[in-house]
Amino acid sequence: MKAKASDIAHFAVCLNNEGYPASLEVGKLYRVIPDKEADKHGYIRVVDESGEDYMFSSDRFHPVRLPPTIEKVLLAASHS
Repeated sequence: MKAKASDIAHFAVCLNNEGYPASLEVGKLYRVIPDKEADKHGYIRVVDESGEDYMFSSDRFHPVRLPPTIEKVLLAASHS
């Protein structure tokens, strides 16, 4: 069964920043960039503290589902 766009988490909270203290903050919410190739290899692509998107091991993050109104505002803010 193919996932619908509404089933995809657009944000994830960082659980582990070991080795990346300047790039990631534990407990912070990060915007997820869909990347099927990264997913296949156990990685997640997020926009880090530099404002650029990078791949990190997916076990460093936990996907978070937000109410649609909050997600819409955060996605709009992250694109500006």
